[in-house]
Amino acid sequence: MAPRRVRAALGLCAAVALLAGCGGLPSPHVPVRENAQGGRDFYLSPHGDDHADGRTPQTAWRTLRRADTVRLKPGDRLRLQGGARFSGTLSVGPGDAGDSRSPVVIESYGDGRAIVTAAGTRGIEVHDTSGIVIRDLVLAGKGTSYRDQDGISFVSDLAGRRKLPYIRVSGVDVSGFRNGIRLHGGPEGSGFRDVGIDDCAVHDNKDAGLVADGPAFDADAPVYAHERLTVSKVVAFKNAGDPAASRNTGSGIVLGSVSHGVVQESVAHDNGGSSSADAMEGPEGIWTYDSTRMVFQRNVAYDNHTGSQVDGGGFGLDNNVSYSLMQYNLSYGNDGAGFLAYSAVPNRAHTDNAIRYNISRDNGRKLQDYGGIVALGSWVANLAIYQNTVLASANGSVRAPALRLQPNLGAVSVRNNVFATDGVPVVAAQGHFDTSEVEMQGNDYHSSTGWTLQWGDRWYADLAAWRRESGQETQGSRATGTAADPCLTEVPLSTGGPGVRGGGATRGALVSRCAHALAGAAVDLRSLGIDPGKADYAGAPLTGSPAVGAVQGAPKA
Repeated sequence: MAPRRVRAALGLCAAVALLAGCGGLPSPHVPVRENAQGGRDFYLSPHGDDHADGRTPQTAWRTLRRADTVRLKPGDRLRLQGGARFSGTLSVGPGDAGDSRSPVVIESYGDGRAIVTAAGTRGIEVHDTSGIVIRDLVLAGKGTSYRDQDGISFVSDLAGRRKLPYIRVSGVDVSGFRNGIRLHGGPEGSGFRDVGIDDCAVHDNKDAGLVADGPAFDADAPVYAHERLTVSKVVAFKNAGDPAASRNTGSGIVLGSVSHGVVQESVAHDNGGSSSADAMEGPEGIWTYDSTRMVFQRNVAYDNHTGSQVDGGGFGLDNNVSYSLMQYNLSYGNDGAGFLAYSAVPNRAHTDNAIRYNISRDNGRKLQDYGGIVALGSWVANLAIYQNTVLASANGSVRAPALRLQPNLGAVSVRNNVFATDGVPVVAAQGHFDTSEVEMQGNDYHSSTGWTLQWGDRWYADLAAWRRESGQETQGSRATGTAADPCLTEVPLSTGGPGVRGGGATRGALVSRCAHALAGAAVDLRSLGIDPGKADYAGAPLTGSPAVGAVQGAPKA
């Protein structure tokens, strides 16, 4: 069966409606296809018979309940008729298992994707086992209690730190649950390893679209439930949040307790609109916490919201995140920060992270205490912010800056960024940071409507005065940085460029048309021991030391 790829939001809704109307058609004759994995095939059809053997499309079973009685072995495939609806849940437990070479497969067959409707239950639950592939299905929650259950749930509550290997999820559409897809680890750190989630849509769920979580974090002895998790081409939208919750709900993709994770070519938009107004924490489009060695790249987050006065941003590196990287991402129109580095706990676990080659445009739409790029919290250390382009403008009375810095920062460097504003400060720093706390070099600070910069309790109206009094924007005896107009212009990227993959970006790259005015402002990152990377935001190879901003030249239209 050819895989059914996830379409854009309207296409997905139309596809689901079309599939819903196909359940009453006669079961077509489908020749038995050889199982190349050497396992058994089991078929489900609404025209089947639970007393049949289930081994061919013509002798298919009728219900998920009958399929749940089979113990699945390596190479087995459970195949649901495409376009048909099946009510109930599927459970894959410790007695069912495959491996990376011969996984257990749950999929559709024939024309279209099968639809699993779960009323008050999980759609598919995988418990204390692995070697599982789930693909080309639609899962829809329904009934009065559906939002208390997860759509596709992988749960490990094994003792110790055992990692169950090999999980693949692709081509699925999950809506109407508490969480669309969830990986849940045990209290001692058991979980899953080698997990791939690709080409999926998770939308209209209550808490979040895609979630990973694990045990409580111990900064002195960190344990991560999940290892080697890759999320690609996932679209997470309209996961609205729970207005009655006292915690954060309404995120698109949120990964906790992960070591060596990647989120790439994915899109999170219009999440968080119904999240609690009273919660002390809020949702984000794509974020991670209690994790290490994470990479967010070539993603888009836009029009994400919060019901409260916190969060609601595009991307976040939250509590206890270390050795992680956000690069080549686009963030715009979010209530909160475009890109956030945050720690609410007074330990040293939020460290050695980088935010580079990203574009932030018109974020902080609701919350003035955020901005285009934000570093704040109890302790954020060894954070490098470089080669980003930020455009910030006022939204009525909300005047969120291009860059916001709050106290308790240590060894934070801000270099070679464009901070362009219209009616808002270029920088709002709530501390008089010395260069051991925050070092700013080689940036462009431009305002089209009057230059303002906050540094502690002082406000400055020009770059020279701030440089002189703060000691920032210097390198030895050399004055760095500039306030020149970067002449930012939106340029659509080619379909293969970073920042537009994932099927949802509607904004192009912000490119400087006045590179000559910025010449000489940047600092040489390599001379400072910083690897500038191999390419800029538009995918152009980097030669020599990069100039200011995320895009080094005009990309192909």
